[in-house]
Amino acid sequence: MSTATAVAHDHAHTHTDEHGAEVQTLGVADKTAPAGPSIGVSERAAAEVRQHIADMTARGDLEPGGKLYLRVRVQGGGCSGFQNKLDLDAKYDEKSDHKLEFHGIEVVIDKRSMLYLAGAVVDFHDDLNKRGFTISNPQAKSTCGCGSSYNM
Repeated sequence: MSTATAVAHDHAHTHTDEHGAEVQTLGVADKTAPAGPSIGVSERAAAEVRQHIADMTARGDLEPGGKLYLRVRVQGGGCSGFQNKLDLDAKYDEKSDHKLEFHGIEVVIDKRSMLYLAGAVVDFHDDLNKRGFTISNPQAKSTCGCGSSYNM
C-alpha cells in the first residue's frame, strides 16, 4: 500500500456527540497527512449517505455494482474565504486523495482539504429547525452571517 493511502483502521475511536449520536473518528497513518485531530463522521450522517446511495441505485442513477464515495472538500469562496463541500463521487485518486471509512461508508478527502479539516465532524440533522448535513470545524476562526463560509 502506498503511503498516500495508508489508513490506520486500528486507530478508530467512537464517542457520543452533544446530541447523543455516535461519532466515529479515524486518524490517517501516512506521513503526508497533517498531524493533529482526526476527521469524524456521525452515525446519522453515514446512514443518510447510505440512504442516498440506495435511492440512486433504485432509480437507476447508479449502475449495479457501481461505487460512490462521500467526498469532503474545502474550497475558496463565500464572504469569509472558505466553504465546505460534500458530494457523492465515483472517483478516488490514490495519489491525491485520502480514503477513510466511517460506519460503513467510504470517505475521500483531497490532501489540500485535509489540511483544513483536521478535527472536523460531518453530521446530519433532521429536526424541526434544521435538516441537512453540517460540517463543524474547530479550526474555523469565524463564520459569515449566513454560516455558509468561514475563515481560518
